[in-house]
Amino acid sequence: MNTQKANFWLFLIPSLIGVFLFMIPIPFDGSWIIPVAIFANFIQQENILGPYIPGIMTFLITLTAICSLLTKLFKPEFILKYPFWNNLFNVNYFWLIIRILGAVFAIMTFYQIGPEIVWSSDTGGTLLGDGGLLSVLFAVFLFAGLLLPLLLNFGLLEFFGALLTKFMRPLFKLPGRASIDSLASWIGDGTIGVLLTSKQYEDGYYTKKEAAIIGTTFSIVSITFSIVVIQEVGLGHMFVPFYLTVTFSGIVAALIMPRIPPLSRKPDTYSKQVEGQREIIPKGMTRAQWGYSMALKKAASNSNIKEFFKDGGKNILDMWLGVAPIVMGIGTIALMLSLTPFYNWIGAPFIPILELLQVPEAKEAAPLMVVGFADMFLPAILSSGIESEMTRFIVATISVTQLIYMSEVGGLLLASKVPVNFLDLVIIFILRTLITLPIIVLVAHLIF
Repeated sequence: MNTQKANFWLFLIPSLIGVFLFMIPIPFDGSWIIPVAIFANFIQQENILGPYIPGIMTFLITLTAICSLLTKLFKPEFILKYPFWNNLFNVNYFWLIIRILGAVFAIMTFYQIGPEIVWSSDTGGTLLGDGGLLSVLFAVFLFAGLLLPLLLNFGLLEFFGALLTKFMRPLFKLPGRASIDSLASWIGDGTIGVLLTSKQYEDGYYTKKEAAIIGTTFSIVSITFSIVVIQEVGLGHMFVPFYLTVTFSGIVAALIMPRIPPLSRKPDTYSKQVEGQREIIPKGMTRAQWGYSMALKKAASNSNIKEFFKDGGKNILDMWLGVAPIVMGIGTIALMLSLTPFYNWIGAPFIPILELLQVPEAKEAAPLMVVGFADMFLPAILSSGIESEMTRFIVATISVTQLIYMSEVGGLLLASKVPVNFLDLVIIFILRTLITLPIIVLVAHLIF
């Protein structure tokens, strides 16, 4: 077999496997779900690892806090001289405090000690309890981190980058390779999207602006979880119009958000220089020809199976040790605030907006426009007292299209290398709400 043919198969087979695992929902156990999520669900079962995952995550979160504190205090050479460990543990004081808080919250929740507001099923228990978010993230990161190189390392992004940059750049201010990232984020799972985006930014293929746009615009919750949301508000029979509304309003937001602050003001600079990051097509070659040649070159440089598993292992550790403490720390605080009048106060300005849009029960719905910042499932849960089906439809739809919620995607973004800060996320959350709300209300008036 000649070298070019061997490189072709090295490009094609891993890339197709990656697309299947991360982007193709298949019927399983009564719902549609991507294969990576099936693997993740399997190890969360009670007879596999399920009951042990909260303890494992408590240990990993505490280990991260201790290692980060020791690195900050004593600057051990065996950590500082290795870039991977240095980036993982040598963090600034703000993130050190968040990691320590995350460890304290995790220990309090696991052992159910201290004030109940920290470890109750509505706060810390939501994150660390059996089947909680951190159990899901443990399992998803295990398989997604290990298998992500199938999408990243064998030329798939290079091939579609050359083909689709003409489409992605004018519409969404993104390179063509972001098409795969965006689809994986939207169709597959928002957590996988953040992981993929962060890796592409670290590797020098996205600018700060591009990484911020993708992470805050396309990392929506999975279709499966969207079904859970619409069922929670008692409108499961309306899933199709619900998800079509989510998709349409999400696309409108994706067209607008990159063109206004804070995303429009992010620097268009790379973390480092690598070949092919600008997706410029050489003269005399078509987009397909150039994309194919770049794909084969990328595949040829990643034929070492040992490196494949090494990269996957680093991805897993990066997410387990780097992300989980942030999710526990910030997510618990955001959920604790949901038990106070805080979200009622900041939701008050939405009362006249909802009344202007002729939304029934506007006063009851107003806090639900902002409580999703803590956790996207909270608006659906808290809408149980609302009688109007139209209002419950609006609440469910807005909770998904807002995209930024601190118990998952928001916490993941802050913990990842994607260049966004907490204030950015607050502003983006508000802007996405203001952009998508009129569209969702208009559709709701047409349906009900």
